[in-house]
Amino acid sequence: MRPVLATAHGLVRGTADPSGTASFKNIPYAAAPTGPLRFAPPHPPVPWDGIRDAGAYGPTAPQAPYAPPMDRLLPETLIPGEDFLNLNVWTPDPAGRLPVLVWLHGGAFTNGSGSLTGYDGTAFARDGVVLVTLNYRLGAEGFLHLGPGDTVRANLGLLDQIAALEWVRDNITSFGGDPDRVTVAGQSAGAMSIGALLAMPAAKGLFRRAALQSGAAHHTLSAASAVLVAARLAAILGVPPTRPDLAAVPVERLLAAQSRLRGEIAARPDPALWGEAAFNLMPFEPVVDHDTLPRAPMDAIAEGGAAGVDVLAGWTSDEFRLFTAPSGLDGLVTGDLLERTATGYGLPPGRGVAAYRAAFPGASRGELFAQLATDWFYRVPALRLAEAQAAHGARTFVYEFAWPSPAFDGALGACHALDVPFVFGNLADPAFAPLLGDAPPPALAETMHAAWVSFATTGDPGWPAYRAPGRAVRYFADVPITAPDPRTGLRTLWDGLR
Repeated sequence: MRPVLATAHGLVRGTADPSGTASFKNIPYAAAPTGPLRFAPPHPPVPWDGIRDAGAYGPTAPQAPYAPPMDRLLPETLIPGEDFLNLNVWTPDPAGRLPVLVWLHGGAFTNGSGSLTGYDGTAFARDGVVLVTLNYRLGAEGFLHLGPGDTVRANLGLLDQIAALEWVRDNITSFGGDPDRVTVAGQSAGAMSIGALLAMPAAKGLFRRAALQSGAAHHTLSAASAVLVAARLAAILGVPPTRPDLAAVPVERLLAAQSRLRGEIAARPDPALWGEAAFNLMPFEPVVDHDTLPRAPMDAIAEGGAAGVDVLAGWTSDEFRLFTAPSGLDGLVTGDLLERTATGYGLPPGRGVAAYRAAFPGASRGELFAQLATDWFYRVPALRLAEAQAAHGARTFVYEFAWPSPAFDGALGACHALDVPFVFGNLADPAFAPLLGDAPPPALAETMHAAWVSFATTGDPGWPAYRAPGRAVRYFADVPITAPDPRTGLRTLWDGLR
């Protein structure tokens, strides 16, 4: 018997597996962002009559495939269709009052979806957590900003996420979830989105806890930088930089222009041309527009803007090796590039590279480059977020995922995205095999998954909170341990840049 549940917009028929978990897929949380709604804030979904089939994943946001070699390493699901502002729910008991975890996918704000089989929520449901995954607008359609003359709100991708969280608030009781115990969780761009949501007035009160994997509240674009990006995108397309003109561009042509723009930034990462996008190589991401996102997220959070939200934040030990080892970039790093990278990130000339050489004796230039980028992109922002939340009395926990993948003859280390299948308890999903290798440790997955379940349920993942002077960090490796203040010297080096 396929279960039928009620939402505010109509009935949905899901599926049930032998364990008792029911899943409901492709439920619209907003209207299709096409026609007059393209490049517009999300609108409520159109109600439907009868019972809507919710047995299979629905359309995903338009996106170009990952470029090689990422296309072989990162799992991807592309389902065509216009009605892609949809979500998926897994529940063990529609009559319950269970904690809820809402997952925001990664993909550098241009790729990814909530429809990956690796994000299947069966393990969470088995352990008493209602899991929700969702799709949101990507690239220019989600993060275009044209400046003060543009009357349409920016950060449409974030507004989509907020619309999904509002759907959860209004509907999740029908699926056995407790709207007062919502954890928003995500990885990479999903975690960076959460960093922005913590500072957005429209998101206040929609979640009680936040779990941020490999992303925090650091990577945004200023309005001025976003205008530079939008102007160049329009020039590539040969149209005026206005919302109606860009909305008239066919989707496939827009995606091709986005890819070309990203290549131009990578080939010439000049801040005079691209602003902050020259450093993070992400031309489309949350924009500090002084409206939807009034202030830089870290500034708002440091002043207590997210006080009361429990936070779990962390990184993988070798994040950036995903981008350097498979591509061969690690073998091309020169001493000059290493120094320019360190100073470009703001570290003192000479001292920055010297500190990393001392912290990682015997490391190659490529490995030092990856470690610098890992810290700037992921580790340091996570620590700063944790410190800011702890300063305002929030329960805050920090972890480092340290299990090294055997793939690529061990060159990946504990790279970016490697922790995701462990959190979901989905090591057997074949999409993750290129990163995991042949024998990922199931005990580590059980331990890490249990920590996320505990955090979503109680606000405590099972180790001491992060606060001075101890600064406890949980290391997820073959033998998980908790240790104080990792790499103190490097932390204080980065702290000196504030």
